[in-house]
Amino acid sequence: MTVMKIQLLVSAVDQDAGALIEQMHISTDAVIVNQCDRYGYEEKIHCGHRVQVFSMPERGVGLSRNTALLHADTDVCVFTDEDIVLSEDYKEKIQKAYHDIPDADMILVNVKVAPSRRTYWNEDVHRITYRNYGRYPAYSITAKYDALLRANVHYSLLFGGGAKYSNGEDSLFIKDCLKAGLKLYSHTVCIGEEIERKSTWFNGYHEKFFKDRGVLYRYLYGWLALPLSLRFLLAHKDEMCRDISVKQAYAWMKDGVREAKG
Repeated sequence: MTVMKIQLLVSAVDQDAGALIEQMHISTDAVIVNQCDRYGYEEKIHCGHRVQVFSMPERGVGLSRNTALLHADTDVCVFTDEDIVLSEDYKEKIQKAYHDIPDADMILVNVKVAPSRRTYWNEDVHRITYRNYGRYPAYSITAKYDALLRANVHYSLLFGGGAKYSNGEDSLFIKDCLKAGLKLYSHTVCIGEEIERKSTWFNGYHEKFFKDRGVLYRYLYGWLALPLSLRFLLAHKDEMCRDISVKQAYAWMKDGVREAKG
């Protein structure tokens, strides 16, 4: 099996770098971007691996991931978050995935999360296309670094925790990778588990939630944004429309779609 260099790109907020390295079980090179109240840089050697820590007061998960990507130096980069605890053999699992699919530019892997937050689980190896890319969070993304450079892709600064619109930067990033012609696959390896905590962006199904989702759908789906908004609401109405009507939620999503159109 070809040995590939693996590097974690970690988004964090107000964390102690030393404690975070231990908590996440980091055992490869890593770039940690810690959004806090100061600018700074420190470098740590952990288990023989280089961990670079960049501190910055600016907020936004897209900005954080782009900053980490800017400082990457690796064969395969792995996007992850402060609340992910990695398995002891995550490096070997990722290397195995790329050995199994040698033509892959990006492989979306499994990470265990609470059932209420689960949006996907890979049961087999399959190609990721425009038909099935929308369910994957950023912490499932691994990618060949040179492929990302060739594609010239980056995370949106409009979407995600700390940005104007609540979430969706991960789906937009994957869409841009597909648009650039990268070969994306899913794989069944599981590289870690999420620690349950309060969401950094979700605080209920209210007007902003639905408007933001409408904006995102316009960016993701173009002229199909409205019919797909209605399908989304009908599929999730029992959960999302307990206190408001589907009609009201749809009106807010339409407002978001119009906002995105300019």
